[in-house]
Amino acid sequence: MPDDPPHPYSGLPASAYWRSGVAAQLPGALTGLWDPAFPIAPGDGVATFGSCFAQHFGPALRARGYRWVNFEPPPRKVPPALSLRYGYRQFSARTGNIYTPTLLLQWLRWAIEQAHMPTEGWADGARIRDPFRPRLEPDGFSDVSEMHHMRRVTLRALRNAVRKARVLVFTLGLTERWIDSDTGLEYPLCPGTAGGRFDPARHAFAPLDYPQALATMAEAMDLMRAENPDLRFLLTVSPVPLAATASGAHVLNATSGSKAILRAVAGALAAIRPDTDYFPSYEIISSPVHGGRFFGPDMRQVTQEGVDLVMDSFFGAMAARFPGSGPAPQPPSRPPARDLVCEEELYAAFGPRA
Repeated sequence: MPDDPPHPYSGLPASAYWRSGVAAQLPGALTGLWDPAFPIAPGDGVATFGSCFAQHFGPALRARGYRWVNFEPPPRKVPPALSLRYGYRQFSARTGNIYTPTLLLQWLRWAIEQAHMPTEGWADGARIRDPFRPRLEPDGFSDVSEMHHMRRVTLRALRNAVRKARVLVFTLGLTERWIDSDTGLEYPLCPGTAGGRFDPARHAFAPLDYPQALATMAEAMDLMRAENPDLRFLLTVSPVPLAATASGAHVLNATSGSKAILRAVAGALAAIRPDTDYFPSYEIISSPVHGGRFFGPDMRQVTQEGVDLVMDSFFGAMAARFPGSGPAPQPPSRPPARDLVCEEELYAAFGPRA
C-alpha cells in the first residue's frame, strides 16, 4: 500500500511540535526560540527604552563587550546606587519607564518634532514633580523652571539616541494608561499615586486595544526611521505581570489580556517590517515548562536566574546565527544583580496586604 502523501505537518523540526519542542525539554533548556533577523556588531550603538525589564539589557550588553549607548549619563563622581535612584543608567536617556506605545510616541513628538512641551507641574510641598516622570527626582524639583530645563536635557538625549543608535531595543510593558481628557496627554502613572491630585472629571482611564497599540507603535517607529533611516528595532514584551489593574477585571485576567495585545503587536510588526525583529524574553520566562521557576516569591519579579537565562539565550542565538559577528571570545561575564526601578509597582501599595 503506498505511503500517505506528505502534508505540511509531516517531517517538521522537533521545535515545531509541543511534545518534543517544549514538554520533553528540561527547565531552562529550551532552545531554538529565536532566529535573529539581523546581526548586532560590537561597535553598533544599542539604545534601550521601555518598561522596567528593559533595564536588564544595557548592563548585559556592556558585560558581553557590546556598545550600549547612554546619552544622559549621571554627573561625575555620583555613586552608581545614587545615580540609579535618580533615574540615571536605567535607559539610554532619563525618560523613566515608558510602558506603552502611546507614551513612547508622546516622548518622540516632544524630542523629534519639537512638539509643544506641557507646562504642567505637580506641587509637592515646596517642591515640584514632573507629571511625566513623577518618581525620577525623589525629592522633586526646586521649581517649574528647573523641571522644564531637566526635561529638555532628556529630550535632547532621546533625540541623540534615536539619531545615533544602530539598534533600538524597546520593551512593551502595559496597555493600561491614564490620560488628561482635556489635552490627550498621557501620564506614566495615575495622578494622585506618585504626585498630583486625581480629578475624575479630567483624568481618564484609557487602555489601549490592539489596533490602537499597533498603529501607534508603527507611527513611533516610522518617526524614528525618518530621523535615522539606518535604525533597526528589536521589540520585546515584559514578562512582569501587572502590579494592579483599574480595569475592573481580576489582575490575572488583565495581565493576560494586556500581554496578549502587546505580544501580538510585536509579532505583527516583526512580520511586516524588515527593520524589526522580536526577541521572546516573555516566552522564555513564562513558558509552562518552567513552572514559574523564574519568578520570585511574589510571582511577579523575575529572578536573577531568569534574567541570566534570557540574556544567555539572546547572545547564544546571536552567535549561532551570525558566527563571528560578536565580540572576541572572553570569559563569561555577568553584570551584577541590580534592583529595577518599576514605577508601576507603586500601585500595589494602595491595595490590601496579603
